[in-house]
Amino acid sequence: MSHKLRQLLLCIGIPLAVGGLSGWVTRGAMEDFQALNQPPLSPPGWLFPVVWTVLFVLMGIASYLVVRSQGPEKLVKRALTFYGIQLGFNFLWSILFFNLGLYLVSFFWLVLLWCLILLTTLQFSALDRRTFWLMLPYLAWVAFAGYLNLGIFWLNR
Repeated sequence: MSHKLRQLLLCIGIPLAVGGLSGWVTRGAMEDFQALNQPPLSPPGWLFPVVWTVLFVLMGIASYLVVRSQGPEKLVKRALTFYGIQLGFNFLWSILFFNLGLYLVSFFWLVLLWCLILLTTLQFSALDRRTFWLMLPYLAWVAFAGYLNLGIFWLNR
């Protein structure tokens, strides 16, 4: 296996591992979630893991492009630091929302996550413009998740 392929698989594997761990940690809260009043436009439950898998693969590819970029090492490290921080925020949101049921807190956490994703996207795209298009669906989905999160808070007060 070539070095580039190993790097790509590692870059994709990291966000998939974060997503998998998140799903494992929150697995016991899914029945409670399904019992909540849902806002309009809520997708069916089966769609969430599909969308998240695609998003994690896309962000993994984006991180690979940053790692392989010819940009200054300082900028690459800063971009990957933002990336790691937003992955951590993503993971913790699931615990706040699903396990702890802190719907309003998790909404504001999600707003912070969206801002971190935007900063990551800007850092990434400064090193490789293609990463903007790979990260854009993630930004859009987290914005939609914010709507769903706030709707669940409002409808289940």
